[in-house]
Amino acid sequence: MAQVYDHGGGVRSLQVPIPDNPLGHTLVYVVDTDRGPVLIDTGWDDPASWDALAEGLTACGTSVAELHGMVITHHHPDHHGLSGKVREASGGWIAMHAADAAIVRRARETRPERWFTYMAAKLEAAGAPEEHVAPLRAARRRRTLPGLSPALPDREIVPGEFLPLPGRRLRAVWTPGHTPGHVCLHLEEEHPDRRAGHGRLFSGDHLLPEITPHIGLYEDPDDATVTDPLGDYLDSLERVGRLAPAEVLPAHQYAFTDAAARVRELLAHHEERLAGLLALLAEPLTPWQLAERMEWNRPWEQIPYGSRNIAVSEAEAHVRRLVKQGRAEAVPGSEPVTYVAV
Repeated sequence: MAQVYDHGGGVRSLQVPIPDNPLGHTLVYVVDTDRGPVLIDTGWDDPASWDALAEGLTACGTSVAELHGMVITHHHPDHHGLSGKVREASGGWIAMHAADAAIVRRARETRPERWFTYMAAKLEAAGAPEEHVAPLRAARRRRTLPGLSPALPDREIVPGEFLPLPGRRLRAVWTPGHTPGHVCLHLEEEHPDRRAGHGRLFSGDHLLPEITPHIGLYEDPDDATVTDPLGDYLDSLERVGRLAPAEVLPAHQYAFTDAAARVRELLAHHEERLAGLLALLAEPLTPWQLAERMEWNRPWEQIPYGSRNIAVSEAEAHVRRLVKQGRAEAVPGSEPVTYVAV
């Protein structure tokens, strides 16, 4: 049975399952407009996920064919995966921020061997051991590329502007960090139960009630710009906190109130995280060595191969923040590069 929840005011959420993932499902929101329903995210590209989305829409009194469009908070496959199929079935548009649209375009255009070569080089530079890098080299030789071919969006989400939803005031708030083009969506309205606050916020993965979102690196192999995704995320958190929405509708877990309190918790968490990493950097460490020593939700030895790549990416994102703050620096001449507290 499709899991549907009515949030009032013409907004409902559907639980669209994520296969083999502890998160369980993505909350896809259905927003009524004067031109037909619009989805906030679409869910993972999987037959069971598609069935759950279709059944959920039926339970809402509509169907995939009647959808007017899709607003995608960010490019991750549990949010954007079904967008192409929904567009084929409905003729609806797909809107996404330009920074994430560029990642989608790059994923579709990059040759498999180029991708594996880049990933192997990044991990080597982070200090990954040979046994971890070797599978990427082998995959490069086979010229195979796992994963999806995500749909190219056909509309751009412009920060600060209203989305094209007739009869609704849905404003885009750019919140980079989890991905470069992540957006939250502020539904400017009087809350259905007249709760204090300013409208409702579809927060994607930026602001979740209990989970701390992953902060990693999404870089163009042909662009040497050094990014600071954690700094971007912390700035975005403060911007969302100032909105003071009456209710937050996230893409995972459950709706909640008091966005400002949750923002304060996340800011404090990351400051504690940075302080802990600074203590580890009393001795020079590579990003890989740092990731091995960081606290995760399980011991390092139990973290799967792909998740280790994500962990190293997050470790490097935190080191970049420390470097930008002047609290750590790269050790001159080290290869692979090591960092130390200053």
